[in-house]
Amino acid sequence: MDGAQQGMPANASPLAAERPRAVTGVATAVTVLISVALVYEVLVTVANWRIYFLVHDYLAGRATATDLLAADSDALAKLGSFWVSVLVWVVAGIVWLVWLWRARLNSELMSGAAAHRRARGWVLGCWMTPVANLWIPYQVVSDVWRASAPRRPVPVILISAWWALFAVANVVIRPIQWRAASQLDSESQVLTNANLSTLLTALYVAAGLLLVLIVRRVTAWQTGGHVGNAV
Repeated sequence: MDGAQQGMPANASPLAAERPRAVTGVATAVTVLISVALVYEVLVTVANWRIYFLVHDYLAGRATATDLLAADSDALAKLGSFWVSVLVWVVAGIVWLVWLWRARLNSELMSGAAAHRRARGWVLGCWMTPVANLWIPYQVVSDVWRASAPRRPVPVILISAWWALFAVANVVIRPIQWRAASQLDSESQVLTNANLSTLLTALYVAAGLLLVLIVRRVTAWQTGGHVGNAV
């Protein structure tokens, strides 16, 4: 068979063979999983503050060593473990990428591939490429946003706010908080960890809520009859 696909005109656009991808169900899953991840972060912060108040009370003579040991064995206090955090975010991230891939394909059907600054492969690759993952994910999502909007131009302030919060949380605060969590030898260090955990959670909650709004709005645009009833 030659370069043209069988049964298609030789000059047909590759997009002519594309079909709309279902995004509604995946969008719901993304919303649920992001919510679970955010609840997890809140519980971690609660656990960190609980530990701080116990340490404070112990040093003030209002709690015993037994209370500290009980808190250390408490399931809530163990929610801050690295691997649990990774598991929660990885599952949410995988479903988010499934939604983003489908939304990207649909947005090409709506506005053409030329509406995107990056090739499709960057939809997945941008998150795992060092340095490039500082700005290319923003380009990918903002292009899907613009290409899906029924009216153009459309402001991207929602995308910009989400990415700024997400980037600050992961690039700046998260590494600092991890280091703080590994150095809990004094009351001041326990307090620092609790404060950083609170700041990190606030950033994640704000970014997560914006991301849910982005997903829901793009999904609504794409299911509004612009790419067919299949989505």
